[in-house]
Amino acid sequence: MATPIEYIKENNLDWQPSFNGMINDELHGYRGALIVEEGKAISPDRKLPPKIQARQVIMVSKDDKIQFFACELESFDHFKPLFEKYKEFFATDGLNLLYVTDLDGNGTFEYEGIEFTAFMLDESSVWNELLELADLEKSDMKRIKKSEAKIETLYEELLDSDTKEDSKTYEEMCNLKGESSKQLMGAV
Repeated sequence: MATPIEYIKENNLDWQPSFNGMINDELHGYRGALIVEEGKAISPDRKLPPKIQARQVIMVSKDDKIQFFACELESFDHFKPLFEKYKEFFATDGLNLLYVTDLDGNGTFEYEGIEFTAFMLDESSVWNELLELADLEKSDMKRIKKSEAKIETLYEELLDSDTKEDSKTYEEMCNLKGESSKQLMGAV
């Protein structure tokens, strides 16, 4: 079986990665976006941006399994396609955190034997939310110069953090879907 990164590379699913490499002797880290549904091809060598993507992905994998996965989803409706595209790589004991812009509540749910915790995401970034969840200071993380060391530090702290929310079913999570509350930044 391929590793998650081999699968991503073979299928051209990475989108604007800022880091992709080993973070220690056993763990591979990835930071960037992942394509869930490709954009329309407008010529043989040009495509529109992805229709659906997992944004702000921070992922740690070991061998053929994802040990840690966090991302922003524009809509909770994008969870199912994301899961279908990458499901063979999610570890049953992995830590999976979703930050979703159209949720009106948080919850921990199980889907096909894999546990996910979904949080509402308003104006912050996934990285900042994870730092808060891990009780890490931005200033301490800025002192760490190497990207791989930042990802490893965050991952290790999150493993010891309480990342669970109230237990819900997948259907209950679907019922929490509302309007996107994320504020778009830019010119007014």
